[in-house]
Amino acid sequence: MNWNDWMRQIHRWLSIGFTATVIANFIARAKGEPPPWVTYAPMAPLFLLLCTGLVLFALPDATGRSRKIARKR
Repeated sequence: MNWNDWMRQIHRWLSIGFTATVIANFIARAKGEPPPWVTYAPMAPLFLLLCTGLVLFALPDATGRSRKIARKR
């Protein structure tokens, strides 16, 4: 498994973790005012999702795949 596949797998698991923290946040808010750490818990996975998403966005340019596609046109 190369680093491209690892990055995609990490991004997928981070999205699951982010979704779980958002759901937990809604559940905590339904029971009353939650402590601040519950409110800000989704921020860490969201920041990591931003980082991995930007890497995945730039991946075609970094590997040269976009240049190969452009030459075929």
